[in-house]
Amino acid sequence: METKNIKLDHKVIFDLVEPGSRVMDLGCGEGDLLALLVEKKGVEAQGIELKEESIYKCVEKGLSVFHGDIESGLGGYPDQTFDTVILNQSMQEVASVDFIIAEALRVGRKVIVGFPNFANIKARIDLFFLGTAPVNESLPYRWYDTPNIHFLSIRDFVNFCSEKDLSILKAVYLGKERLVRWLPNLFAQNAVFVITSKEKKPGR
Repeated sequence: METKNIKLDHKVIFDLVEPGSRVMDLGCGEGDLLALLVEKKGVEAQGIELKEESIYKCVEKGLSVFHGDIESGLGGYPDQTFDTVILNQSMQEVASVDFIIAEALRVGRKVIVGFPNFANIKARIDLFFLGTAPVNESLPYRWYDTPNIHFLSIRDFVNFCSEKDLSILKAVYLGKERLVRWLPNLFAQNAVFVITSKEKKPGR
């Protein structure tokens, strides 16, 4: 699999996953990221996906994927089954973020969360000058067909982690084609965070 055509958020997450580790991807879609991790990093991979057509694509890639709704929880998995749980571009689509994050941290040592930044400058301009819900590269849906039910910014997520007593191990901010290192809440289109419970934080 060629890595030069991989999406930027997948490249970032790929770099954050340890070789040979146990990885679960919640809402894995067609399995492009999981397949990359299996092929290039030799991870022991498990996906969960709701859409049947996406599951067929995963199976074609040789992936182990269960048909299920992540909002129902991960009750079939014991605590700390995985080294890393990935929740990329899915968190803003679930009703109970608290529950999903808690379940992900129960079954995994750390969680990689990726989401669109609804406070990026393009979204602000659309809302302020046009008076319409933003539509851009990171927010490609119109208000009436979007799967997103939570509209959060990078700052919102940092505040959430503070309120829930979660440790942020790493944060990476993404533009359209490159990383954003200055004023990410304004200029980043997407963000990728690595979080863990404070009691799991290394050195504690």
